[in-house]
Amino acid sequence: MSGTVSPEDAYTAAPFVPDRGGLPALREAAAGCRGCPLHRDATQTVFGAGAATARVMLVGEQPGDQEDRQGKPFVGPAGKLLDRALEEAGIDPADAYVTNAVKHFKFTRAEPRKRRIHKSPTLRETTACGPWLAAELARVEPELIVVLGATAGKALLGSSFRVTEVRGTVLEEEIHGHRERLVPTVHPSAVLRAEDRDGAYRGLLADLKVAARALG
Repeated sequence: MSGTVSPEDAYTAAPFVPDRGGLPALREAAAGCRGCPLHRDATQTVFGAGAATARVMLVGEQPGDQEDRQGKPFVGPAGKLLDRALEEAGIDPADAYVTNAVKHFKFTRAEPRKRRIHKSPTLRETTACGPWLAAELARVEPELIVVLGATAGKALLGSSFRVTEVRGTVLEEEIHGHRERLVPTVHPSAVLRAEDRDGAYRGLLADLKVAARALG
């Protein structure tokens, strides 16, 4: 494994991903990832969290402001809402591995020192970060993947993915060379932004109940 990025690999994390070792080795290596320009402005890499024996893997878009500061995924308002919905759906958050398609916070500022505003990663950036997600899937080998939102869906299933068309259904797809079961739903941050927050939450909960039944 090389720690440098050649021009032809300028947008890929692949040279930084170790061939051996478990999740701790991946997390340590990811801390030094320079596979795309997003590391320049982010505080730190925010790698996935949870046990390698987790039955379900939840994949979101990218870290938010609080995640970037604390170095852990889903610790902000969206994460708290997700934990609540998981528990209500019958999925123990402690039995879930949570991660993001992109491991660095992408943001913009209206003015210096102003609040950092989330900015969606590009397809090129999610593709660059793909080797980390593939490595996490290989280490955890979850029984089910819950896809949280459009960016995660496109990272796993391709650019034609539309969360509104397949949410709340159990899909079986080839992902990084392995047959996986997936349940897509909206990202919890979309619930927080919704005009009808209660209705949006009920929709998320219904989708997670589908995931719970699929886990058995």
